[in-house]
Amino acid sequence: MAPAKVDTSDPAVASLLDLFASSLSLTGPKAIDIVRQPKQATALEEAIKTHELNTLPTPLDAKTGALVVSAVTSSGGSGLNEEKRKYVVQRVLDGSLRTTDQVTAALKYLDNKSESVPSSADQAGFDAACGVGVTITSEQCRSAVTSYLTSHKTDLDAVGGWPKQSAIMAALRADPSLRWANALDLKNAVESELTAAYGDKKAANAAAAAAAKKEKEQEKAKKEEAKKDTSKSSASTETQSVINLRPDAMFEEGFLSKLHKPGENPQVKSALKEQHLAATKGMVFTRFPPEPNGFLHVGHAKAIAVDFGFARFHNGLCYLRYDDTNPEAEEEQYFDSILEMVRWLGFEPWKITYSSDYFQQLYDFAVELIKRDRAYVDHSTADEMREQRGGEGGKGPRKASKWRDRPIEESLQEFEDMKNGKFPPQTATLRMKMDIINNPNPQMWDLVAYRVLSKPHHRTGSTWCIYPTYDFTHCLVDSMENISHSLCTTEFITARESYEWLCDALEVYKPRQYEFGRLSLEGTITSKRKILKLVREGYVKDWDDPRLFTLIALRRRGVPPGALISFVNELGVTTAPTVTMGARLDQTIRNYLEASTPRLMMVLNPLKVTITNLAEDFYLEVDKPLHPKVPEMGINKLPFTRTVYIDASDFRTEDSADYFRLAPGKTVGLLQVPHTITCTSFKLDEKTGQPIEVFATYDDGSEKAAAAAGDAASSSKKKKKPTYIQWVGEHAASNSPVKLDEVRIFHPLFTSANPAGEANFLDHVDKSSLEVVKGAYIERGFWEIARSSFARAQGEADERTAKAKEAAKKAQKETDVPVLESAAVSHGESKDGIVDRLNSKQLVGKECVRFQAMRIAYFALDRESELGSALEGGEKGEEGAKSAKIILNRIVTLKEDAGKASK
Repeated sequence: MAPAKVDTSDPAVASLLDLFASSLSLTGPKAIDIVRQPKQATALEEAIKTHELNTLPTPLDAKTGALVVSAVTSSGGSGLNEEKRKYVVQRVLDGSLRTTDQVTAALKYLDNKSESVPSSADQAGFDAACGVGVTITSEQCRSAVTSYLTSHKTDLDAVGGWPKQSAIMAALRADPSLRWANALDLKNAVESELTAAYGDKKAANAAAAAAAKKEKEQEKAKKEEAKKDTSKSSASTETQSVINLRPDAMFEEGFLSKLHKPGENPQVKSALKEQHLAATKGMVFTRFPPEPNGFLHVGHAKAIAVDFGFARFHNGLCYLRYDDTNPEAEEEQYFDSILEMVRWLGFEPWKITYSSDYFQQLYDFAVELIKRDRAYVDHSTADEMREQRGGEGGKGPRKASKWRDRPIEESLQEFEDMKNGKFPPQTATLRMKMDIINNPNPQMWDLVAYRVLSKPHHRTGSTWCIYPTYDFTHCLVDSMENISHSLCTTEFITARESYEWLCDALEVYKPRQYEFGRLSLEGTITSKRKILKLVREGYVKDWDDPRLFTLIALRRRGVPPGALISFVNELGVTTAPTVTMGARLDQTIRNYLEASTPRLMMVLNPLKVTITNLAEDFYLEVDKPLHPKVPEMGINKLPFTRTVYIDASDFRTEDSADYFRLAPGKTVGLLQVPHTITCTSFKLDEKTGQPIEVFATYDDGSEKAAAAAGDAASSSKKKKKPTYIQWVGEHAASNSPVKLDEVRIFHPLFTSANPAGEANFLDHVDKSSLEVVKGAYIERGFWEIARSSFARAQGEADERTAKAKEAAKKAQKETDVPVLESAAVSHGESKDGIVDRLNSKQLVGKECVRFQAMRIAYFALDRESELGSALEGGEKGEEGAKSAKIILNRIVTLKEDAGKASK
């Protein structure tokens, strides 16, 4: 339909066009388009008059005018009322919102808020969500691009750089630190750096295409050669890459290989260095300091691998320290889960400590800071504090609190009154006297050191009503625990200055903080608040739903911990944040499982096959290797009988030239069975028309078999090598087949590559992400694998736990590093703390039963399975197996087979 015509000679239309031009510099076709839509025209006219833009001596510049138009007429945030849009326009006019991207973000932000406009308390949230005050220069863009290209050099070099341009742009745009970068600046920086590294785009792309073609031809030749190689010792390229990957590669090269040696970090007093080295004997000390307010996610796997791995690589020690300074958000389940995940990933903490262990020492430090005139008690409200820090986005002039220069004795008394409960929450804080006026770093703007909280603490009860902040606690506990390398992610870069300031202000040992890029996966959500919403609204079952990327969910899905550590090692550690495609993690998991899991035959959708030329009591025991390339795994024995089950996808009622599995008159091989079978007929369900039984002959060379199969099939069989398919035999005496209650197939939970960046991430949940298959069959060898897997896991867990306890005791004796015990003892824990917290149950879960279902995927046993006595040996185990409830989770697919769908 053609757009409605606009009569510019109409006085009303002419008046509107003149108003738009004189107020917003909005002219030409864009102005006419607005007039063409009465609702938008009216809204824009009202906005101009409300904000008195028609009284300006000169119109707004065209860019600002366009932003006002966008704020008033944009369809984004369709549920916004007039007051909210008015607020967005005001923020455009005061210079807070400078781009269309920011305006769009503002509309989306307010659309998701129930209140009319942001309250003063929520102002910071709005500003953060909309990038207010954030300026990213073209030089910063170039620096980020350079860092990204450096960290992905191997992958980029392999293709000549330019073919990855779109992926590079997507990764950089997904980087939170570049959220508000100018798209053109970013594009120019990428093109400039790619040109410098790989030359002209057209020539580089042509070279990459030629290289890809050559590589494809070489790969084809390799596959042909591999088919000829029947050696049992041969290994796939993927398996070999896992075997050859150096487990300490990320510490031997790159960022982590260049850190200082213990004692080289500068101190405000030389005696502090000497005391530190005397206490640590020159060893490396690190810590993993999570807040116990949620379950760990995949990004934490990198932090754990770096913190614990760096210490282990240097024969040092690593603390697990719970940063439990916020009693309002902490729960016991999180403490337990964090320790379990650290151990599951293969690491053992030297000591388990809590920030709350040091509450008295931290209080004493705060008193000392006041005495040194480096801290003061402040009664500023949150709004006043925000104003002191420059207002919205910190852009305005900063000023000191009126309480900043109060007498030291007065602050000492007020701080004691805070401790004694004389001030309710939000009426008094202890702030550090830093450099709020001259220092451009917000982390130096008189940070809060202590605040009043009324909720009892999980360990100290109601002993304290004031609690130290992260900014005060973190560096001082690092100091007290003699941490040599304080490793954290890049969002704490600006905090390094305040970290060092506080240690120097108190003249205590100063650890060195280093920052590395955090790990993020494309298409995932890791926000605690958003995951909680998914759980509460029923999109997922719980925090360990295998579609999530919490560590407990990955564990439940069956992902081996070693695969996650390999993944981190493969990616390496740089100072650049990384957003990695989920397919890359899948490939690492697949490679890891390829080398370490046994093979079993399973049919997801069983189709009965009756082999008519075999006797009713025919029984042949077939030997099948558990891994064709790892003979050490052994073999299992399968019953081959008159009745077997194949997967329904391996049969067609009508044959075709491009189909190579079972069909009428067609021959296939059953894996490991000596002879092929040939389909002679089939039976259909009267209601559905689907096959319910196939009849075939066993082609053992007998005259009877040949006659039944027919001359045509026999002739075809001689001409072509048959396709081999998986199967499961029916043999009641040996409990075959094993029936599976559920097989759960997981697909990506979100349809968006960046669900966290969507206005409403719930709109992008794939409601078909969980597929449940009931009634599948698996070979009886499953029970052998299950029993041996549990036995092996339990043995390894017992051994590891015993060694960990002994190591903890030994390490304590060999060092003089103090570990406070008073809080632990008062809450029923042993003086060793860690010893009683470690147990082998943390390391053994049902997911330890992993296998490859041949031609299907990799699977693991789900925690909801009920095995009863099935894991026991002998008759009791066999009897228990009959009533067991088996639920399997798909870990990851097999390597894609391009021809599988058609063949």
